[in-house]
Amino acid sequence: MAVPEAAHGRVVVVNRKARHNYFIDETLEAGLMLTGTEVKSLRQGRANIGEAYAVERDGEIFLINAHIAEYGGGNRFNHEPTRPRKLLLRRREIASLIGAVQREGVTLVPLAIYFNERGRAKLRLGIARGKRKYDKRAAIKERDWNRQKQRLMREKA
Repeated sequence: MAVPEAAHGRVVVVNRKARHNYFIDETLEAGLMLTGTEVKSLRQGRANIGEAYAVERDGEIFLINAHIAEYGGGNRFNHEPTRPRKLLLRRREIASLIGAVQREGVTLVPLAIYFNERGRAKLRLGIARGKRKYDKRAAIKERDWNRQKQRLMREKA
């Protein structure tokens, strides 16, 4: 599943479970504060954001539980794979995200990590509300019906 908003850059990793488990209300782009070995590992595509989320600490937003594998040639200067990583956002964006999380009870879910046209690692962050079990079932039912509809249309033509 490609991320259409990140189509201009090279997508490294996509959180496919995010759109199944959450209603994504809004998305925004954030920079990532990374070390050299983390960037090299990302360029090899060795990352996982399936269990990751973003939280506010001391007026800043951090990406928690994102796994970027250690770089093979990193020796003793390698990074810790699941360390918290600071997200680079404007002050207004940080304030609105903190307000949304506190007021509305939404979650900040990473949707994708990609490299933009300048070669910078970026994170597509979604402001999300959790889906209930019946919402997930309805989405699956609708997706299956659309597939079946497409099959029928192909067979007719």
